[in-house]
Amino acid sequence: MDHFRNIGLIGRLGSDRVVDTLQRLKRFLIDSGYTVILEDTVAGLLPGDDLQVCSRKMMGEICDLVIVVGGDGSLLGAARALCRYNVPVLGVNRGGLGFLTDISPDELEARVGEVLAGHYMSENRFLLDAFVRRDNEQLGTSEALNEVVLHPGKSARMIEFELYVDGQFVYSQKSDGLIVATPTGSTAYALSAGGPIMHPKLDAIVLVPMSPHTLSSRPIVVDAGSELKIVISNQSGIYPQISCDGQVHVACAPGDSITIRKKPQKLRLIHPLDHNFYAICRSKLGWSSRLTDQ
Repeated sequence: MDHFRNIGLIGRLGSDRVVDTLQRLKRFLIDSGYTVILEDTVAGLLPGDDLQVCSRKMMGEICDLVIVVGGDGSLLGAARALCRYNVPVLGVNRGGLGFLTDISPDELEARVGEVLAGHYMSENRFLLDAFVRRDNEQLGTSEALNEVVLHPGKSARMIEFELYVDGQFVYSQKSDGLIVATPTGSTAYALSAGGPIMHPKLDAIVLVPMSPHTLSSRPIVVDAGSELKIVISNQSGIYPQISCDGQVHVACAPGDSITIRKKPQKLRLIHPLDHNFYAICRSKLGWSSRLTDQ
């Protein structure tokens, strides 16, 4: 069991509700005897106490636990920065759905207190690495916890591309793009595009076409150890983009290739002991409860 002493705080900017929750969390942790370290971008919002301030990268090196206050988007950004340091991450929901940030502010002190006392569950979530190449030269790279998306950018035209899995040709496609999602991302953009919900423990990747120009094109689930390669047609008249978690964007051109593979490092995600994936799906997606509860 982890022993938490130095605890980092990250919060979404531009929200008074996030600042209020960070203030409560900071005071609770200090009063409980923990060392609190603030991310430099939020330090100005939490004056007083003369706390240590550092970058997100440094936070990964010196913290025993990082608590993210915000929505799933806030945790996605933190995950990409912190996964390489193997520091556990806990999410407090101050956003929308909250698939990843599953502690409610109403239960803040009680739930965080349980985690700090050692009453928690830990799981590893894998990320994806994406590499964009042109004429064998690497143009850009990024990583994603949810999904890597090939999309037209500002253009309204379809993209023509070829898909390869482990060097084997799969298909040529003309569509609005392709979503390559982890199990974590299967309840996000991929779900809205018609992809399947995948349990977070699955070691698999789903490829979901976006409005394909054929009725026979369906989502494909492949082993997470597969290397995926997308080649944009030279005949394609548009310059599409690769987006990672909707937060990092890399411009592409006709003839470019995008290689996607599982990232070696994983995110350590912390949950309260009663965390239940199916209960979250029922709550967030409006699934029916038991007949006896209706």
